[in-house]
Amino acid sequence: MEPEVRNFIAGDWQDGADTTENRNPSDLSDVIGHFAQADAAQLGIALDAARRAQAEWGATGPQKRHDVLMAIGTEMMARAEEIGRLISREEGKPLAEGKGEVYRAGQFFTYFAAEALRQLGQTADSVRPDIEIDVRREPVGVVAIISPWNFPVATPAWKIAPALAFGNAVIWKPANQTPASAVALTQIMAKQDLPKGLFNLVMGPGREIGQALAESAGVDAISFTGSVPVGRGIAAAAIPNMTKLQMEMGSKNPMVIMEDCDLDLAVTHATNAAFGGSGQKCTAASRLIVHERIHDAFVEKLVATARALRVGHALEDGTQIGPVVSADQLATNLDYIETGKREGAELLCGGTRLERATEGYFMAPAVFAGTRNDMVINREEMFAPITCVIKAGSYDEALHIANETEFGLTAGIMTRDLARATHFRRNARAGCVMVNLPTAGTDYHVPFGGRGASSYGPREQGRYAEEFYTIVKTSYIHSGKPA
Repeated sequence: MEPEVRNFIAGDWQDGADTTENRNPSDLSDVIGHFAQADAAQLGIALDAARRAQAEWGATGPQKRHDVLMAIGTEMMARAEEIGRLISREEGKPLAEGKGEVYRAGQFFTYFAAEALRQLGQTADSVRPDIEIDVRREPVGVVAIISPWNFPVATPAWKIAPALAFGNAVIWKPANQTPASAVALTQIMAKQDLPKGLFNLVMGPGREIGQALAESAGVDAISFTGSVPVGRGIAAAAIPNMTKLQMEMGSKNPMVIMEDCDLDLAVTHATNAAFGGSGQKCTAASRLIVHERIHDAFVEKLVATARALRVGHALEDGTQIGPVVSADQLATNLDYIETGKREGAELLCGGTRLERATEGYFMAPAVFAGTRNDMVINREEMFAPITCVIKAGSYDEALHIANETEFGLTAGIMTRDLARATHFRRNARAGCVMVNLPTAGTDYHVPFGGRGASSYGPREQGRYAEEFYTIVKTSYIHSGKPA
């Protein structure tokens, strides 16, 4: 087996106990490779190596951490087209999105390279005489990172980079749908001057490797991005060890379209938010809450725009929507279409499997109208190129509908009214609020996360990342009086 399809454990590329096949969702005849699947014994080796390496890395000065992270980020940005093409090939997002993801992942590493140099403590005088106080942050230890397939490089990058910047070791279990992207990132990591075992790629099924990580007493912290049921299972398994948790999970993001908005801009942003990445984004807008005065005009334009989107092979020029990631995902999406119909929603376009020159998991973007907020299609995260229009009679009703969900990741509003936009920004129950922008699209230098069932634990990204990847230590020093 070639090194590029192995796991990277304790500083070496290793065969797995088994392999899994990876095929291109745009062309099922294209086998990308067979990728190693680790077993419990190999995970144990990785955990032991990570513990030893973390002690060395934690004592390493900030300049070394900066240099390593900067080298990783610089190479990723330089290779954005090459690795972006690989992402598009195995995950199905159009090439421009694949390249953009890799470049953004590189920016996470260069940003946290600077953060490695910016780790400043605090000092204070005690309320008692002749005592000084030193407050500083120390590494949390060994961090398990469990990442999803929809952003196979960017999501792990915004976890791995701060973990290393703040002195931790990493065990990374990526999604099995996108192993080639994980290996590409690991190859860059493996070039760096890191202690053996500081960074480990442990590919394998979630029910085995993910569960073992969650249950392990050798893991100090777990950063997870995925579904709510899996997140709850991880939390239940990790709590007996008091493992620190950071979880980004489901969403049902609303975009409120008010009667005073720029209608064409609203349609553009709604289309982008609903169908970008085939709707396979945690920030996708799957609930479009439209004021009744412009409802019909908005829906007409949205349907026309959705029908005009070019669905095709992710690597073809002009493709706007690629395939969904797998046969299981496509089947789930089509089930939601049937569910919406049974609930009485009106399917205005899309919702069918498409045939293209190559066999793949292509689906026509779907728009439902006449929906209610209590319908299954408006309660559950579909992770599909499906969006649902809900009519609202007023701003107050629209805000109520937007907030009436167990989730709270992103929320958006399209309006020209500054007072209304401000009120929405302050009262939308979401971790990220977008005004006259798509619900999808966030920056790497500011915190990201939600509320309710969307998130648990400290925020990701920006300077807020240190809350998860470090532990605060307060020291008291009695200096006495000079002789």
